[in-house]
Amino acid sequence: MENKKELSPQQREELIGALKARFKSNMNLHNDLSWDGVRARLDSVSLGKKLWSLFEMERTGGEPDVVGYDKKTGEYIFYDCSAESPKGRRSFCYDREALELRKEYKPENTAVDMAADMGIELLTEEEYRELQKLGNFDTKTSSWVKTPAEIRKLGGAIFCDRRYDHVFVYHNGAESYYGARGFRGSVKV
Repeated sequence: MENKKELSPQQREELIGALKARFKSNMNLHNDLSWDGVRARLDSVSLGKKLWSLFEMERTGGEPDVVGYDKKTGEYIFYDCSAESPKGRRSFCYDREALELRKEYKPENTAVDMAADMGIELLTEEEYRELQKLGNFDTKTSSWVKTPAEIRKLGGAIFCDRRYDHVFVYHNGAESYYGARGFRGSVKV
């Protein structure tokens, strides 16, 4: 039986082509890194599941791009860099517990569950702020971010956006969901 979390050779080449084009057109996100290093890492045989995660980020509208390099692990850090919260990941409540608490009008998924299914991590508030230093993101949408346990335990969850040239962090009940709120993720490759 074929593992559904593997890419066909054609999907792999299309993904790498899209990543290369995006890397070259957004040098401000990673001006101290070279595509050759990224490509060599992407070509590693052991990264099949990570490539699948990048493919899912791309498929759901995240426009993943390299935003850093971890010198300790030798991994490149990819974030969702779409201008607005990824279209294929909106209208979700925060997590499974929140979904189960809803009596009516349940969304089809949760941010935490979908991120786990994709093999990515929700951005933390700190990572979200770092992303915003690289450009203007979520000027019309908002994105759930990883919520601290003490906030989640009380029923809340946090999300961020950029308005008035400032990054804002807000709270909401974890069971809430909106058409303009999605989530952004990261993966180390």
